[in-house]
Amino acid sequence: MKSAKLWHLNMKDMHRNRRSHAKKPTWIIVLVSLVSLFLICAFIYPPHNSSACYVFSSNGCNGFSHWLPPAPTREFTDEEIAARVVMNDILNTPSFQSKTPKIAFLFLIPGSLPFEKLWDMFFHGHEGRFSVYVHASKDKPVHFSRYFINREIRSDKVVWGKISMVDAERRLLANALKDPDNQHFVLLSDSCIPLHDFDYVFNYLMYTNISFVDCFEDPGPLGSGRYSEHMLPEVEKNDFRKGAQWFTMKRQHAVVVMADNLYYSKFRDYCKPGMDGRNCYSDEHYLPTFFHMHDPDGVSYWSVTHVDWSEGKWHPKSYGAQDISYQLLKNISAIDESVHVTSDERREIQVRPCLWNGRQRPCYLFARKFLPESLDNLMQLFSNYTMM
Repeated sequence: MKSAKLWHLNMKDMHRNRRSHAKKPTWIIVLVSLVSLFLICAFIYPPHNSSACYVFSSNGCNGFSHWLPPAPTREFTDEEIAARVVMNDILNTPSFQSKTPKIAFLFLIPGSLPFEKLWDMFFHGHEGRFSVYVHASKDKPVHFSRYFINREIRSDKVVWGKISMVDAERRLLANALKDPDNQHFVLLSDSCIPLHDFDYVFNYLMYTNISFVDCFEDPGPLGSGRYSEHMLPEVEKNDFRKGAQWFTMKRQHAVVVMADNLYYSKFRDYCKPGMDGRNCYSDEHYLPTFFHMHDPDGVSYWSVTHVDWSEGKWHPKSYGAQDISYQLLKNISAIDESVHVTSDERREIQVRPCLWNGRQRPCYLFARKFLPESLDNLMQLFSNYTMM
């Protein structure tokens, strides 16, 4: 009787073990199926929300995109293929290493330079490390500084908001590129002042491998709302970007800009005031869009020239003599985040840390919209604030 009971118990245990072993593969199959289904859905419907991206990767959407197959692209036109071949060749060719590298300062001004005496103080003692080029669009300047005498290039009329502004920028770059020692190019207006001494500016620009070009995506009427479908197929709406025109640019990028005709012509013809009932300004969109499309990792996405739009007007805040103080200049010089605000109803504030070779540093080397009356006060403070 005992042996029969033991046999019966052993049979029940064996049956139970078989059932548990049979369940394990089923759960594994179900789990693998669910994971596979999840990944397939993620591939078909990739996440666009930034928080959702972190479910897949600690790097966010960028990290997720690395292991996805590249999205299908349209077929390029012959003109695009030719343009991209030239640009890629320039960008991939090691840049010329000058033994005496210089910064080219490009002054885009209507006539005389109100702050020429201040710039003279900035340049003094650094001969051989910079060059000056002046594009005077209205009147021939009268110069006081030896650094500016005979530095005018052939100039033409410049109309605000029109392609003539971009033409003047390209004209300055072309003249400055003639000197192979010019390795970095800085575009400045007549209302610009330096915020630091020459050595600080020189080291900031020369010892990094990017260009400081302002660039951000604005889905509102003053951003993507200016886009024209006439720019297709070369320039798509999702590539259209906006930014301030006051760039600093490494030599390779300056050469690429001069080599471009295809994308320049799209902005010349289809980004202008009154185009399709919209006001598009090529100086605010051409270079940001161009570099976003062709070398997005080679630019900073902020300008090293400060301007204050906090008043919410059509023009930025200007500084008169009564506004000039050591504290004002110190505050501007200490800013280490770049801020953009979109023009849509959301008024999204986009904040980006100013990273220089991976380290957060002050954003600005120059500042603009200073009125001529502020010259004397600025000169009195110059040696103090530029040493900050």
